[in-house]
Amino acid sequence: MDKIYDVIILGAGPAGLAAGLYAGRARLSTLLIEKGKDGGQIAITDEIENYPGQIVEGESGPSLIERMTQQCEKFGVERVNDVINDVVLEGDVKKVMSAKAEYQAKTIIIATGAFARPIGCKGEKEFRGKGVSYCATCDANFFEDFEVYVVGGGDSAVEEAMYLTKFARKVTVIHRRDELRAAKSIQERAFKNEKLHFMWDTVVEELGGDGILSEMTVKNVKTGELTKIVADEDDGMFGVFGFIGTIPNSKIYEGKGLEMDERGYIPTDADMHTNIPGVFAAGDIRVKSLRQVVTAAADGAIAATQCEKYINEQ
Repeated sequence: MDKIYDVIILGAGPAGLAAGLYAGRARLSTLLIEKGKDGGQIAITDEIENYPGQIVEGESGPSLIERMTQQCEKFGVERVNDVINDVVLEGDVKKVMSAKAEYQAKTIIIATGAFARPIGCKGEKEFRGKGVSYCATCDANFFEDFEVYVVGGGDSAVEEAMYLTKFARKVTVIHRRDELRAAKSIQERAFKNEKLHFMWDTVVEELGGDGILSEMTVKNVKTGELTKIVADEDDGMFGVFGFIGTIPNSKIYEGKGLEMDERGYIPTDADMHTNIPGVFAAGDIRVKSLRQVVTAAADGAIAATQCEKYINEQ
């Protein structure tokens, strides 16, 4: 393909779509490449409550993303559904090699996101969004006065568990070891929280229920003993939150001159610049403290604005 775009955006989650909206509106020739459905992780979220300006009566991930997609279309963003095989990020003209074609651009916005590391038990996929979650900030409200279980033992798991105690009547941390990996200062606060309980040396084997999560089988890793946990009869369900880490979709950028941290996340400055001129990162793939739709959209807007500035300065 001979055409050189102003901007190629990799990924059509909230960051990529916001970047497309801003780039298209700035009259930059823009190509957005996505291998699957628009929306990323938010596309499988049944209910959203914390996105500013959403439909207050009820907003789902797909409904919010559909409007973002329509805004991109309105401002002339070209779309390709394709799988990226390789990239050339350095130089004045960036290249994206995919299953269908080779695309070129003056700038690239990497918005390929990250995904929650799965708990790794039977039934997990079937009950995602129906009792299984990976984001307390997103879903804590839905479990008000219910029992909740948190899988993990690191800083984020314990901090998220403490956050959940503001909503759930009881929160139990399930950890495969007999002590937490979280920082001592975090542990001290956790052990003082009366609503927080701990299930040591334990892993989740299987999740079950009739359409909604209501039972769970756990195993003691030292004795091998299996225990079945059933939801309170009055509740009819409980929640399981997995906090054993997230995995960035960044493997394809390895060895391309792009700086990444030890986990594969891309560090940027406040204006989304990576270490390579003309290459920007936005959304969950960035090194950042809060991964939410609202912060991803902000990242995308900044990245697109910086693409325009970069091009004008060349």
